[in-house]
Amino acid sequence: MLALAVFVSGRGSNLRAVLDSPALKNLIRVNAVVGDKLYCPAFDIAKNFSIPVYSVGKKDGFISFDDLEVILKDFKIDLIVLAGFLKLIPDNFVRAFRNKIINIHPALLPSFGGSGMYGMNVHKAVFESSAQVSGASVHFVDETYDTGRIIAQRCVDISDIKSPEEIAERVLSIEHHLLPYVIEKIALGKVFVENNRVRVET
Repeated sequence: MLALAVFVSGRGSNLRAVLDSPALKNLIRVNAVVGDKLYCPAFDIAKNFSIPVYSVGKKDGFISFDDLEVILKDFKIDLIVLAGFLKLIPDNFVRAFRNKIINIHPALLPSFGGSGMYGMNVHKAVFESSAQVSGASVHFVDETYDTGRIIAQRCVDISDIKSPEEIAERVLSIEHHLLPYVIEKIALGKVFVENNRVRVET
C-alpha cells in the first residue's frame, strides 16, 4: 500500500477527491496532511479521517522543512502530493524526496506556470489570453515552480466561458479525476521516466 503525505493550503477538495476515490481505497493510505498555515479547512477533512496534520513554515507554532523531512521518513512516505499547496518546496527537501513529489497545477503546463501562477491568478491569465481550452496538469516537482516532468494532463473546453471563475469551476472538476488517476498509476507501478519523458501505462 502506497503511503502518502498530502500538502494543502486551502479547502482541500483535491485531498477529499483522493480520500473518496474508490480506485484508491485498497492502494493508498494518507499518513499525514501538511499545510502552510496553522489552520485551513483541509485540516478538518484530515481530522475526520484521523490523519495527523502538520503546519510547516518559519513562524511560531510551525515546524521546519528539516523537521518535516524526519517525520515523513519516519512514516516511510512513498509519495508526497501537492494538492493546492502554495509555497515553494525548499531545494534540500526536493532532493530528499527526488521523484517522490507530485503537484497538480490548474492549467496546461508549460503555459500559465511559474512564480505567482496559482489559484485564481492562473484562471485570470488564461481568461485574458483568450485561450479556448484549459485543463489540469500533474507533474513531478523539481527545484523551480511548475517545471518538473509532466505525468498527465486533461483538457476542458472553455470557448463559451464568461469569467475566470467559470474556468476555475471546470478545471477543478478535471483535477478531481486527474489526481486520483495519477496516484493510482503510481501505486500500480505504471509510471515510468524514459528519455526525459514520462510514460503512463494503461
